[in-house]
Parts: sequence; structure tokens; C-alpha cells
Amino acid sequence: MKYPLIVSDVDILGGKPCIKGTRISVQLILEWIASGATIQDIVSKYPHLSVESIQQAILYASDAMKNEIIIEVQHSNAA
Repeated sequence: MKYPLIVSDVDILGGKPCIKGTRISVQLILEWIASGATIQDIVSKYPHLSVESIQQAILYASDAMKNEIIIEVQHSNAA
């Protein structure tokens, strides 16, 4: 298993990928990082998380986006 600290369980947050043993989603970790928090800030606020678990969450998200393709679609105003 590439990311043993990241799990997905339909009974926890509807199956969103989370840090194992928590209800803290990978998405939430990314939102904290995007808002300016450092890994150390997150660990200080949530001491039950490890630096490794946060790093795995970031790497998991990065891997999930590797083959993501964004296609911009323009809608016509013609009726």
C-alpha cells in the first residue's frame, strides 16, 4: 500500500480519503496548507496527527491529480 496512513471508508465522511484513525480528510489538510498553515502548525493544533500522516495526505492528493485533465467548456448563448 503506497499510502498506509490514508484510508477511505464509506462510513466516515462519506468515503472521502482521511488520515487513518481520524475524521480529518485529505481535502481539509490541503485547505489548511492553502490558507497558509505549515505542517508544523497543523501538528501543533492536532497533536494526534503526525508529520508523516500530513505528508502522505499531500502526496496522496498530488498522485490523485497526476492524470487529471481540465477541459474548459464554453456555453453558447444561442437559444
